[in-house]
Amino acid sequence: MAGDGTAGYLDSTGTTARFNQPYGIAVDNAGNVYVADYNNHRIRKISPTGVVTTLAGDGTAGNLDGPGTDARFYWPYKVAVDGAGYVYVTDNNRIRKITPEGVVTTLAGGGDTWGYLDGTGTAARFYGPYGIAVDNAGNVYVADRYNYSIRKITPAGVVTTLAGNGTMGVQDGTGTAARFNDPCGVAVDYDGNVYVGDASHFRKITPKGVVSTIAGGNQGYLDSTGTTARFERPRGIAVDSAGNVYIADTDNHRIRKMVFVP
Repeated sequence: MAGDGTAGYLDSTGTTARFNQPYGIAVDNAGNVYVADYNNHRIRKISPTGVVTTLAGDGTAGNLDGPGTDARFYWPYKVAVDGAGYVYVTDNNRIRKITPEGVVTTLAGGGDTWGYLDGTGTAARFYGPYGIAVDNAGNVYVADRYNYSIRKITPAGVVTTLAGNGTMGVQDGTGTAARFNDPCGVAVDYDGNVYVGDASHFRKITPKGVVSTIAGGNQGYLDSTGTTARFERPRGIAVDSAGNVYIADTDNHRIRKMVFVP
């Protein structure tokens, strides 16, 4: 669709464009694709016809809000897009928000100071935010990797802990009674359930914060049902309108599909 296979930076069309280690990717309702262009410190946009433009970022590593290429990112990692076309980015220890016109603001997180703190806007703290997803109401969910928790951010920037307590482990439970081992990939379905790729486990969190392990257990590779299935570091997750979940099973070098049977 876009990129010529050579590391670089060039806005253009199709295979004449260039990227430098693109990581996160998301698509909006109109078929535009958004890419966290990691080593270019930019967020790129690809039209359905393959035209690549820079939505935001000037290519210099930094943390600066502003319009379009006046803004700066510090190794942007994962992206999500909501129904109105707003783009959300995990960027260092910040969560950034980009309007459809390219105006960048910091939704939550202090960035230069990592930590674990619920709060509003830049008063909140994250430590290695990785996966990101947004629900139909505009709430943002973040896999706060090194805090071993899943955080929720309201449209107003209020950060709370949906599940996890900052301690590494694998424990089902409600809210902060649950524990995560290595939360990376995250997705949310139409009912507001959040799915998390957590080391070799696949976890589900209800809107009320109830965590259960719905697949996976010991490390390995095995297609099966529930906790008898095996994964190796599932880091990318997506869910379709039917509730089927697609998993980038990173260290197994496979794409897996989880089908829910009523």
